[in-house]
Amino acid sequence: MRDDRILFEDNHLLVYNKQPGDIVQGDKTGDEPLSEQLKTYLKKKYNKPGEVYLGVVHRLDRPVSGVLIFARTSKALSRLNEMLKTGAIRKTYWAVVVDPPPRERDHLTHYLVRNEKQNKSYAHNQLVGESRKAELTYDLKAASDNYYLLEINLLTGRHHQIRAQLSKVGCPIKGDLKYGAPRSNPDGSIHLHARSIEFIHPVRQEGVKVVTDPPDEVLWNHFIKQEHKPR
Repeated sequence: MRDDRILFEDNHLLVYNKQPGDIVQGDKTGDEPLSEQLKTYLKKKYNKPGEVYLGVVHRLDRPVSGVLIFARTSKALSRLNEMLKTGAIRKTYWAVVVDPPPRERDHLTHYLVRNEKQNKSYAHNQLVGESRKAELTYDLKAASDNYYLLEINLLTGRHHQIRAQLSKVGCPIKGDLKYGAPRSNPDGSIHLHARSIEFIHPVRQEGVKVVTDPPDEVLWNHFIKQEHKPR
């Protein structure tokens, strides 16, 4: 982890720019997760004795990049968890997809069934079995010769939701073999990036908005240039 990827920090919160390949919490790989790396950073920075508290508010899949919130106090964690449940935290994502979306903008509603063994979610158009409702909206922001940039507002937080829903409408994310992309990215990433997060600070009650650019990579850089062009 790098200090320059810390996007916001105070006594209650830490917001980090996760890179593809980082894991948020420990898993079967045994790789050191960001949660532990950030505890070490806080311990050194503030010369803290004993254990450092850091709560994981939400997660991003390992091949995904972008804005990630951690709580530095249990009070902040419980309040942020409640805000997540009620939809009071607004998350915006960017996705580069392989095929053009059916419409330039849309509100997608599906019912997701999670397969634990495959670590995959399947999207259905109707309620089936123990499926969970998943909703998002998207806008087509830009296009290159072969790819399309979508801006996505996540309305629910389901397992692999964006990946599964976009695949269902025929727009797999670049590099996402699991959900129908024709080939993987060389570094194992997928072109899905948590672009921004917006919420009311759980303690100070002030508005917080954090925005971060995607990884330094040819296709992402192409779309960033498109974004910064005068309209």
